[in-house]
Amino acid sequence: MLKTICGYDPARLKALDGRFSAPVYPGETVRTEMWRDGTVVSFRARVTERGVVAINHGRAELRT
Repeated sequence: MLKTICGYDPARLKALDGRFSAPVYPGETVRTEMWRDGTVVSFRARVTERGVVAINHGRAELRT
């Protein structure tokens, strides 16, 4: 998210919230899916090998 949405600037991130819903094991690939609506970014993180969602209902608020 810092790379894609904030251009590597952590000062642009105001708040971050989410729910861990499954474990991630060493060596697994995590893919983060993000949807932006103004200053709010919704996201979830999936473990591609098992097809499970590891972080769900993610929400980030950006500074303007």
